[in-house]
Amino acid sequence: MSVTLRAVAETAGVSIGTASQALNNRPGVAPETRTRVIEAANELGYPIKTLSLLQEYPISVVGLLLKHSTDDQEPVNHFYAYVQSGVEAECRARGLHLMYSNIEVDAQSRPVHWPIMLSEARIDGLILCGTFIDTALDTIRRQHNIPIVMLDGYVTGNQACDRVLTDNFTGALMATRYLIEHGHRHIGLISGPAEDCPSIRERRTGYLEALRRAGITETFIEESELDQAASCKTAHRLLQRAASITAIFVCNDEITLGVLKAARELDLRVPEDLSVIGFDNLALIHGISPALTTMHVDKVLMGRLGVRQLLERARNPGMPAVTMLLQTELVVRESVARPKP
Repeated sequence: MSVTLRAVAETAGVSIGTASQALNNRPGVAPETRTRVIEAANELGYPIKTLSLLQEYPISVVGLLLKHSTDDQEPVNHFYAYVQSGVEAECRARGLHLMYSNIEVDAQSRPVHWPIMLSEARIDGLILCGTFIDTALDTIRRQHNIPIVMLDGYVTGNQACDRVLTDNFTGALMATRYLIEHGHRHIGLISGPAEDCPSIRERRTGYLEALRRAGITETFIEESELDQAASCKTAHRLLQRAASITAIFVCNDEITLGVLKAARELDLRVPEDLSVIGFDNLALIHGISPALTTMHVDKVLMGRLGVRQLLERARNPGMPAVTMLLQTELVVRESVARPKP
């Protein structure tokens, strides 16, 4: 079994970050500590990076902070689990060490408490996943002076930061247009609180733009908390106030499950009586019947691109901030059909 950096750190009696700094000949490590770490690495047979490898990858330890809502009962975020997998795969492929922790956020996805990892660990670069940062970004930069990349995250004001985002607007436009092409004219939208989440707001804008381009003036929009129980109630409310609706675009797959439950409770067959299309293509929708048509987001690629951009930022700290938009792809399954005549 291969020797880990954690084993070296424990043997030397230091943190993982300090062990990484010592083995990569970085400043800020006392000479006696560096010697102790190197001796521990040699004793355990841990491979020490050469100078050429260090020059190729200016980052050795990547820190990953994953959004976790303070009122979320789920231990794992179904979207960000994929993103984390992509970050891990890219770090593994490049021989980088990864440290990660949850970051608690409020209803607006703003950080509530910064994890101990950020204040104590010596990481060389930071990936923030799913957060909405305002003044906190400058604070992190002043305190840690490390490259930062945001995945599915947003900043306010004039702050500049490298980001990898989903093209939510175009994806929502494509989803709504698909329903229109199938003959639907009364199309509902169930979204999260648009004012609290920029990505949800972009999907709502895409829905409205698709209707506008098709000359459809009537809109049916309901906002829901982003959980299945709430979306079920929201779908009941929408369908009961607008009986003419023949299709619903739901802003993410997780709350789509609540919409499908509401349809069953109202004796509406999907897709015969009601067409439904989701967004994200999460594993939790696989196996439901009818199979859900949705917009695929390459969440693993998002994680991989985050690591690559972090390395690029470390190599070229003075370059302008970069924003990458990942295109979505329509996944056609069984939940959309033409409305009954």
